[in-house]
Amino acid sequence: MPGLVVFGRRWAIGSDDFVLPGAFELFVRLVWWIGILALYTVHKGQFNCPGGGLLHSYLLVLLILLASIICALSALVYVSMQGTISNPGPRKSLPKLLYVRLLLCLPELIWAVVGAVWVSDSSVHCERTVVNAIVVTVVASWVIIIFTIIGVVIVFDPLGGKKTFYLTDGVGRNLESSQSGQLLYNVKSTATRVWEKRIRLLCCCIVQDDDHRVAFTSIAELFRTYFSDTDLVPSDIAAGLTLLHQEQDKMESCPKEPEEVLCRSPSSPVTDDLDIELENAAHYMLFAAAAYGWPYYIYTNPFTALCKLNGDCCRNRPTESDITGSDHHNFHFGSILRITGLQYRDFIHVSFHNKIYEIPFYVALDHKKEAIVVAVRGTLSFEDILTDLSADCEDLTLEDVLENGFVHKGITQAANYIYRKLINDGILNQAFTIAPEYKLVIVGHSLGGGTASILAIMLRNSFPTLRCYAFSPPGGLLSKSLADYTKHFIISVIVGKDLVARLSMPNMEDLKRRIVRIVANCNRPKYQILLRGCWYEVFGGDPDNFPTELDGRSQDALSQPLLAEESLMVHRSPSYSALEDGSHLNSPPQYPRLYLPGKIIHIVEESSSRRLCSSDIKYSARWSNETTFSSILISPKMITDHMPDVVLKALNSLSQEHESCISC
Repeated sequence: MPGLVVFGRRWAIGSDDFVLPGAFELFVRLVWWIGILALYTVHKGQFNCPGGGLLHSYLLVLLILLASIICALSALVYVSMQGTISNPGPRKSLPKLLYVRLLLCLPELIWAVVGAVWVSDSSVHCERTVVNAIVVTVVASWVIIIFTIIGVVIVFDPLGGKKTFYLTDGVGRNLESSQSGQLLYNVKSTATRVWEKRIRLLCCCIVQDDDHRVAFTSIAELFRTYFSDTDLVPSDIAAGLTLLHQEQDKMESCPKEPEEVLCRSPSSPVTDDLDIELENAAHYMLFAAAAYGWPYYIYTNPFTALCKLNGDCCRNRPTESDITGSDHHNFHFGSILRITGLQYRDFIHVSFHNKIYEIPFYVALDHKKEAIVVAVRGTLSFEDILTDLSADCEDLTLEDVLENGFVHKGITQAANYIYRKLINDGILNQAFTIAPEYKLVIVGHSLGGGTASILAIMLRNSFPTLRCYAFSPPGGLLSKSLADYTKHFIISVIVGKDLVARLSMPNMEDLKRRIVRIVANCNRPKYQILLRGCWYEVFGGDPDNFPTELDGRSQDALSQPLLAEESLMVHRSPSYSALEDGSHLNSPPQYPRLYLPGKIIHIVEESSSRRLCSSDIKYSARWSNETTFSSILISPKMITDHMPDVVLKALNSLSQEHESCISC
């Protein structure tokens, strides 16, 4: 629902968000009140000790104060339970109750100070049990006060005191009043600065230069435009995600039409091609995973990795000219050696240098496949995250390509960096001098997969036989023309409901609209949605059939937004526009629809059986197309399906299954 307005400003909390925290505090206060009442009753006639009169007054006033707070909390929780997310009418009295509850914090603070003074007074010589009970009471008071302050800081909205809606640039230009236009500009600038400060705070541990400052501003603008057109609080988003997950699971359990993809079938010639590519992908995924260095090796070998790497750190290593960047104790390179199984002499160049738009990579000779492998590391640092989030589009200019297209700006700059190193520093020339008959293969996972794809496009003219394997690349990477161009030499591998492979600004906009639609039209209170959602995520079961205003409406009516939706959507978001809307080709829209690179292999989990200490999962693979990934799927596995060890496990399982079939 729209953010709660108290003290003349909007806060990042809704009027229906006080049920669960209020109920928890109410429980604590009740137990506390009963304990103090029991203490007062038992020691009622024993306050004749030095300082006992103050103790008697302290306990009596504390009982009255706690009773008042319990009454205020009960009313607050009850009112917060009323209505629905999009119908805050029954909760219109909540701000007044909140003022009363906050007003009671003042005497509580004063009485906590009094209790602390009484406990620290050396002249008090009462029964030890009573003194210890007062100490616990004082500590509990201060803990609740501190948590209240922390809660206020968390829900504080820096923009809450300003105009909370934004207009599209087109509307902004048509404003008749220059004063209104200036106000709109000031609000947008303030919002961008707020996001920029947040990003700087998160990245305070890294050295910041001009590239970082440009990236901070670009990313802040991205977040500002994305969140500027809705009036949702974080709990609304959580409720929307759990509703979407259950709705999605209900749809998946229904009978489906045959998918328009090329699946594995024993008699199809496409099957042989798919099996070959799966075998190649399983082989090269090792190189992509190895690029992560010691974090990946320790993650996959938690009990033995440190011992093995400690043994490697004292061994000889290639000359310093072969390795650039920081690699303390040889841990990164030692991990790469162990994961790939290669020898020192097989590495042409290894770079651990990491800055924004400059990511680590290595070049090695793969004698098994007779290939020169360029492996690019995925996201592993704050600098890499900034590269990921620099999601503006830029034009990629290439010779001999019929139609140039748009690409992800941050990933393209990372690919440009590696391209300059490979060509200008003569790294590829050195590799082909050693192995002139080998082919060039570029691999990477996640950010590395996206970078490898754009790098492959840049090198395609010079190396026509080049192949690229992009594992779980970002979804918003290439325009349609470039994505079609790469189908001849790039293979993308996606596992399950991987979030990153579906991540693009249009898909995020679609997710936002779906959240607003399902949240606005659900007829249940938010606390019921969240409690049922937590139970469903943890323990499973059948998806809940929450009634909505969408039920029973005609198909034509479903295309029109309800009033509840319009109350949560300020305007149509300006954060992206489609190429079909008339944007000039020489002036790309900020966030056009971008796609996954190359031909896509989609690996899905068919079945799984859990044992005592392990799980046996059966996978299937099929050729897919970019439209399959045009929507973000909500699932507990949307993150784990992206992890490199899960991708490698799925590929190895399919490769071993194919080998066993051949042997049979």
